[in-house]
Amino acid sequence: MVSCFLLTGLGLLITVVCNLWINEQTKNRLYNDVEQVQPKKVALVLGANRYVAGGRINLFFRFRMEAAAKLYHAGKVQHILVSGDNGTRAYNEPIEMQKYLVDLGIPSEDITLDYAGFRTLDSVVRANKVFQQNDFIIVSQAFHNRRALFIADYYHIQAIGFNAQDVTRSRSLKTRIREYFAKVKAVLDLYILGTQPKFLGDLVNLPV
Repeated sequence: MVSCFLLTGLGLLITVVCNLWINEQTKNRLYNDVEQVQPKKVALVLGANRYVAGGRINLFFRFRMEAAAKLYHAGKVQHILVSGDNGTRAYNEPIEMQKYLVDLGIPSEDITLDYAGFRTLDSVVRANKVFQQNDFIIVSQAFHNRRALFIADYYHIQAIGFNAQDVTRSRSLKTRIREYFAKVKAVLDLYILGTQPKFLGDLVNLPV
C-alpha cells in the first residue's frame, strides 16, 4: 500500500514538473493579438478532426483554421502548412483543413498539405526536416502551442505560437486532462526515448 502511494505521488510530481517546465520555457513566445505577431513566411497549423460525435464541427478545428486565416489576411504569413493525420483513406485531416481555409479566402496555392502529421512531434519535426522551415509560426490553442514550442526548442527551431481561440472548459475537459499527460510524454520522447517522426521522406520546397 505504501509503495502504491509512493508511486502515485511520484507520478503526480513528475507530471507537475514536466508541465511547469514546458509552460515556463515557452510562455514568452505565445501570442493572442495578431498585431503583435512578428511576420514570418510560414505558419504551421496543427491538425484536428473537423467533426466530433454527432457531426458537429469540432471547435478546436474551427478556431485553429480561423486563427491561421487571420494571420494570412493580416499579412503575417505568406504560406500555410497544414499538418495532420491521414492514416486511412477515410480519415484525412489535411484535406479538411485545406477546404476550410479556402472557404476562409486563402488561395489553395498558398496552402501545402503534410499528410504525415500523426502527432505534434511529427508535425513540428517534419516542418523542419521535410519542408525545410526553421523559423515559423505554430497555430493551435495555447495549451497545445506550449508543447509544440517545447519540441521546436529541442530541435533548435525558431518558432513562436499564435493562439487560436480556446474552447470552453465544459466542452474540452477531456482534452485538457489528456494534455497534462501529453506534456510528460513529450519530455520522455525528447530526452529519454529519442522518439522520431513515423515518416520523414523526400525534401519538399515550399513556394516562399
